[in-house]
Amino acid sequence: MAEIQFRDVTKRYADGFEAVKHLNLDVPDGELMILVGPSGCGKSTALRMVAGLEDISEGELKIGGTVVNEKAPKDRDIAMVFQNYALYPHMTVRENMGFALKLAKTPQQEIDSKVAEAAKILDLEQHLDRKPANLSGGQRQRVAMGRAIVRSPSVFLMDEPLSNLDAKLRVQMRTEISRIQQQLETTTIYVTHDQTEALTLGDRIAVMRAGILQQVGPPSELYGYPSNLFVAGFIGSPSMNFLAGEIHGDTVHLPIGDVHIPDELRHRLESGPGGARKGVVAGLRPEHFEDAALVPDRSKGTVFKAKIDVLESMGSEYYAYFVVASEQVSSTELEELAEDIGGADLPRSQGGVQVTVRLAAESQVKQGQEAELWFDSRHLQLFDAESGRSLLTSDGSAPAPAPQTPTA
Repeated sequence: MAEIQFRDVTKRYADGFEAVKHLNLDVPDGELMILVGPSGCGKSTALRMVAGLEDISEGELKIGGTVVNEKAPKDRDIAMVFQNYALYPHMTVRENMGFALKLAKTPQQEIDSKVAEAAKILDLEQHLDRKPANLSGGQRQRVAMGRAIVRSPSVFLMDEPLSNLDAKLRVQMRTEISRIQQQLETTTIYVTHDQTEALTLGDRIAVMRAGILQQVGPPSELYGYPSNLFVAGFIGSPSMNFLAGEIHGDTVHLPIGDVHIPDELRHRLESGPGGARKGVVAGLRPEHFEDAALVPDRSKGTVFKAKIDVLESMGSEYYAYFVVASEQVSSTELEELAEDIGGADLPRSQGGVQVTVRLAAESQVKQGQEAELWFDSRHLQLFDAESGRSLLTSDGSAPAPAPQTPTA
């Protein structure tokens, strides 16, 4: 058993700053848990506390049912993969992978066997006698993983291991990490700043902000049922659009027009914390828009017109941008997200809010011209304008049954 349990874990530094605040999180045996969030949110600090590289100020951390607060890193049966590979340049791949076992005075025959097994898993057999300088970035990262695998630890800890790779290699290595983790069934905590990485890799995702756990759940739950504005804005690419709106009966008045609240959403709204609210923040994901001319049944959504300011062709789809007359949604969560992606210093759209939509490659919309667009109201998200919490769920968890994904 290698279950990891955070029980009210807090990390407080000498100057009083709390990097992690009362973290409660269970990582079951064999699970791949992703810790994700913007820079400075506490995700790496939480990982380092598991590794024993940071002292725990308050609370209790268990690995396999044993409290490890006072245990040295070498006594925790963990292996860590870092962002910078940390390979010895004068050693071969074989020597790098087996070095920890050599220090532990493991018999050479056992070292050779474990290195050969790991090299086969990682497709490194033909590189065992090469030096790190003669390897590509992806190969070096696989060597770093191999060094962790040969130790057969109870827990893998990965701290942004793919951030030094180019985009194409990151995609390939994501696949490799997922395959290897499923094959070894080792409990893994994986820290990343990249929400795409989080969505594609994790069994479950824990989103952190300013040292506080915001929401934890499967990728589909965080995407479809975000508990607050921060999670909604962080999960998904391109990011969710946020517009100020007002609820009147079964309709939300938005800058793009009146959006009918479907029965399923209205039931969730009435049973959630915000049934009687009027002023709200509406969340609309770019992928839930479409060129109205391509939608055979428009009855399940809202049709509106907008002048397309910028149109980007991605080959398989278009990204279209337009501005609607509306005040900017004011929220500390959204301001923090904008700062994290470097958007806080960008000039805001004059006289309105920029909306991003994703359209099919067959769309005939033109840049600089007015287009008729459609929004699928079944995917509307509603948040409290003051607290930022979702009005569609009482505790941030997904209601049952979940709505079917539409095919427009």
